[in-house]
Amino acid sequence: MFALMTKLAPGALHDAGGRRSMGKEWLHKVKATCPGVKWVAHYAILGPYDFMDIYEAPDVETAHTVSLLSRAGGATSAESWQLMPYDDFLKVLEKVS
Repeated sequence: MFALMTKLAPGALHDAGGRRSMGKEWLHKVKATCPGVKWVAHYAILGPYDFMDIYEAPDVETAHTVSLLSRAGGATSAESWQLMPYDDFLKVLEKVS
């Protein structure tokens, strides 16, 4: 499970119709390039990033590809963060305690 944190150039957020079109084009490219990605959620957020997408990918290389496609599609910043369910984290913690 991964979170894609994306920041766009300031001018990319002024046209809702254009933004919708760009988003659909980007999603089409990701689906064609990374067919193993399953999208869980998409959020517009406040803070240092503009969007957060939660997705499942079969491996870290695929997550890198998603981030690279975001950068190639005009994002000024795109980071994929690996996510771990909290209960799984506790199991790992028990191993090192």
